[in-house]
Amino acid sequence: MFRSVLQLRSGPGLLIRGLGTHRGGSTLDWDEKVSEIKKKIRSILPGEACTPLYDTSHLPPEHSDVVIVGGGVLGLSVAFWLKKLQKKGDGIRVLVVERDHTYSKASTVLSVGGIRQQFSLPENVQLSLFSVDFLRNINEYLAVVDSPPVDLQFNPSGYLLLASEKGASTLENRVKMQRQEGAKVCLMSPEQLQNKFPWMNTKGVALASYGMEGEGWFDPWSLLQGLRRKVQSMGVLFCQGEVTRFITSSNRMVTSSGEEVVLKRIYEVHVKMNNSLEYQPVECAIVINAAGAWSGQIAELAGIGKGPPGTLQGTKLPVEPRKRYVYVWHCPQGPGLEMPFVADTNGVYFRREGLGNNYLGGCSPTEEEEPDSTNLDVDHNFFQDRVWPHLAERVPAFQSLKVRNAWAGYYDYNTFDQNGVVGPHPLVVNMYFATGFSGHGLQHAPAVGRAVAEMVLDGYFQTINMSPFLFSRFHLGEKFQEDNIF
Repeated sequence: MFRSVLQLRSGPGLLIRGLGTHRGGSTLDWDEKVSEIKKKIRSILPGEACTPLYDTSHLPPEHSDVVIVGGGVLGLSVAFWLKKLQKKGDGIRVLVVERDHTYSKASTVLSVGGIRQQFSLPENVQLSLFSVDFLRNINEYLAVVDSPPVDLQFNPSGYLLLASEKGASTLENRVKMQRQEGAKVCLMSPEQLQNKFPWMNTKGVALASYGMEGEGWFDPWSLLQGLRRKVQSMGVLFCQGEVTRFITSSNRMVTSSGEEVVLKRIYEVHVKMNNSLEYQPVECAIVINAAGAWSGQIAELAGIGKGPPGTLQGTKLPVEPRKRYVYVWHCPQGPGLEMPFVADTNGVYFRREGLGNNYLGGCSPTEEEEPDSTNLDVDHNFFQDRVWPHLAERVPAFQSLKVRNAWAGYYDYNTFDQNGVVGPHPLVVNMYFATGFSGHGLQHAPAVGRAVAEMVLDGYFQTINMSPFLFSRFHLGEKFQEDNIF
């Protein structure tokens, strides 16, 4: 690819020399004569002076210290923390490659925007606590001079998780752990539920947990745009295109167990320009795989999972796109403004949407029900058959609801243990992951971005120990299972 542009220039010094000392005639006359001389010179030379042969403004740079694949909220968070934590004088050059600049199919903007501390693992509770503090003080982090403040439209109505008799003991143990980590969560009996939320039918509910602080929902688009604006002001570069190839160098070594492995290092990324056959090579030192639902495909481009089965080289990144539906309905007699984000015993979830008696919700399908993920078409029968009957039973007023809108989005679904993948690959040593959160990546993005930046800059996790999220667990068969996934 040509990055330099051949330009034909006339010598302005030669033309102007001595004009100021000419005697007789006006300055205007001399300006006209100079203009005529320039026209004659341009008529002789081929092409227009100073006109580039190619427009290269859409191309990424030839060199970047870090290339982030994926410009969603996780990728932008990594970019933010890399620039925020870099040492003075380092001037790390960061490039974000995003193939859809409209974000029309991005998981970030198609999510329901929830944030909670009610997870089954302490590490995920810690991630949520860090992230909610970040969101609470968003403009201390993302303020840009002469730009309006970021308004996340945060609604602190909390999460309400319902448990049947079978799940009550598990819920109680999880709440105990969440409190130990610093979350403000309380347990509620069916009688307490009925008193606080009289619109709810508590049949089949033995126990509930309610987030009293730092839980609710916010506008994902506002967070995305706030991060993007901030990192641009910090000097992060953006490119609209698709990563199609990695060029690597390799070295063979033998492990302590006698297994021969190949260590790879990516030194060049090929970025295909949108609506074009051309690509641009970008030399780099670090690659961040934050490609969300497509991060498994990006990993394959680097040769991850291409070795013999059962070996570390043959271990794939188990992240794939899973389609999830979100439905919006109107119900004039529905619950009021005090309604929290409810997760029912059967997996159905719902919350209020705005102030006009509108609500949204859905339900994750079973493995047998998983829909085709090659498109974002909505199955309205899924709502009628799988979602609405449970809504109408839990909230009797929802028997008369009317669906007004629906959309589908992608989970970056980790088929191994439904939990995130963070940190470097053990063999492709300069590819780092920030993916696989299976529906809770948006709310954990501020904390995960910092963790990845810490690992890149310092070689270890500092704020939160993210070691259980490392890729190596897939090869070792050590699940780090997150059960509170809706």
